[in-house]
Amino acid sequence: WDTRDAAIKSVKPSSTAGTGEGNHVFWTGAVAGPDQLRQRVAFALSQIFVISMQDGCGGDHAQGSASYMDMLVNNAFGTYRNLLEAVALHPVMGCYLSHLRNQKEDATTGRVPDENFAREVMQLFSIGLYQLNTNGALKTNSAGKPIETYKPEDIAGLAKVFTGWSWDCPNWPSNSCFKWGADGNNVYTDKWARNMRPYAQYHSTSAKSFLGVTIAAQTTADPAASLKVALDTLAKHPNVGPFIGKQLIQRLVTSNPSPAYVQRVAQAFKSSGGSLQATVRAILMDSEARDMTQLKSTTFGKVREPVLRLSALLRAYGAQSATGSYLLWNTSDPATSLGQNILWSPSVFNFYRPGYTPPGSATAAAKLVAPEMQLVHETSAPGYVNFMRTVVSWGLGAGGYDNSSSTPDVRLEYITNTSSATLALTSDPAALVEDINQKLMYGTMSASLKTLIVNAISTLSSTYPLGRVRAAMLLAVSSPEFQVQR
Repeated sequence: WDTRDAAIKSVKPSSTAGTGEGNHVFWTGAVAGPDQLRQRVAFALSQIFVISMQDGCGGDHAQGSASYMDMLVNNAFGTYRNLLEAVALHPVMGCYLSHLRNQKEDATTGRVPDENFAREVMQLFSIGLYQLNTNGALKTNSAGKPIETYKPEDIAGLAKVFTGWSWDCPNWPSNSCFKWGADGNNVYTDKWARNMRPYAQYHSTSAKSFLGVTIAAQTTADPAASLKVALDTLAKHPNVGPFIGKQLIQRLVTSNPSPAYVQRVAQAFKSSGGSLQATVRAILMDSEARDMTQLKSTTFGKVREPVLRLSALLRAYGAQSATGSYLLWNTSDPATSLGQNILWSPSVFNFYRPGYTPPGSATAAAKLVAPEMQLVHETSAPGYVNFMRTVVSWGLGAGGYDNSSSTPDVRLEYITNTSSATLALTSDPAALVEDINQKLMYGTMSASLKTLIVNAISTLSSTYPLGRVRAAMLLAVSSPEFQVQR
């Protein structure tokens, strides 16, 4: 993002890069990056530790949002504890969940610390609403009711920890730096990409009690010490392994993992000291994830969310960028695009909830969840097909950096190469469909879908091979079989 911003300014000093350039960086990594697993895990983390560029905190500070995504990439294989701290201290998150410039309580005015981040860091980023067994099942009390993990007083106590944090600033820790991130003309131009710093004068010195821990009242305010105790407490909570582990299983493998699968992943998390690398390894190498008999299961797998449908297609068919920057536009419009865009969720609760079940569906009747189905509706379903028609026919993205070209920046190899291996298969419809099967569905395409596509493209003239490829590809990516990952 910084590189693109500098290039833009070299042409027009008054201009700047924006959220679009953040999109370009994401797609460059997603399609051409050498570290695909790291990128994939970071994308999953962006839907757990959510910020959104729909909100002014992210949308108005694109450099900060780009650095937030960098932070997730950099921490994707680190420890959960370090990731949690990086999330808590990022100024875009501080703005989004309002603990940036959060001030200590004041008995005279009645002011109390903002509780927003304190609530969400427990509910969404660490321990969840209810106590869990290692296998992810709810713990219950004598009345059979779920046991809450925290109460209002825990939120209030933890909120005091997140007081006295604000922007990094050349004149830190002045009052002006705390309030505005600047002191006169002294300001870091990249303040939205720098970790927040502690301002003792705004930090609560009273006792802070939460989750069975009490930080004693401080005679001298020490925001960093309070933060360490709080994050250590959260990271060591027994809920974190099953709570975060199950969500990563859902994002990477299957929406309805067995309790035994969740337990094995939670144990890997615990035994590794919260290593995300070890956790991801346990998720992907688990016997349940690699059992080929699951391909025939009606309960295994997950709906492939829209961004991942597009990335699968682009990678499978050698998408090339004319600029090398993958100038893909915002894909959040469900009527004309994917209905999903990186860092563009409608709220801190992500595009969909982990426990979402389509009401009145067979999934609901089977007591299963299908989180990504929350993105599917009467507008997004045809919108996706129409969007993919454009992708497989012409490509997508801006027409160069200045959008002056009529040729999209990102195009698939069979569009750009008239002698491509894909086009060479069009004289044999069955071979073309089998190639699609192997590249997009890993050999799992059903015989009925193969027959449907072969029959459809056989009616098209073999003298126009690109037409056959486009039709076959569109039918494949539109099919439920492609839209479900197993």
